Amino acid sequence: MNEKLDKTDLAILDQLQKNGRLTNKELAAAVHLSPTPTFERVKRLEREGYIRNYVAVLDPDKLNCGFVAFCYLKMKQHSYENATRIMEAIREVPEIAECYNISGDYDFLLKIYTRDMKSYQQFLLRILGEIDCIGSLNSSFVLGEVKNEHLLPLKT
Repeated sequence: MNEKLDKTDLAILDQLQKNGRLTNKELAAAVHLSPTPTFERVKRLEREGYIRNYVAVLDPDKLNCGFVAFCYLKMKQHSYENATRIMEAIREVPEIAECYNISGDYDFLLKIYTRDMKSYQQFLLRILGEIDCIGSLNSSFVLGEVKNEHLLPLKT
């Protein structure tokens, strides 16, 4: 943990990651601080990069992209050039919500949202199939969501 953060900073971060739409007044009340120092702390946390962004968490089912697949990719050959080509290609694909360079049997793990299985098949052929430095892939499909929180485990 960064030593520059005190309990109040952590409480602010905890509140904001649960609800980024809190007004400064509501946030100040939740962390037991007056509004002006709360505002100054939030601005400092933003400036120092602890708060990277504020987003709305959308419902994929309501937006017709609720089919979720995790796709493991393996490069044909391990090289800086191949890894760079894959990462650059993946950054441009809106269906890929998350991508991690991982250790183990595969090199990358992708979280992909599409409409349905047929759309996923087309995605594999149209998008991933065009990246020639991918050697193999393995897909797993989400049958049901048990937990999906975007919260970091902050200790206050």
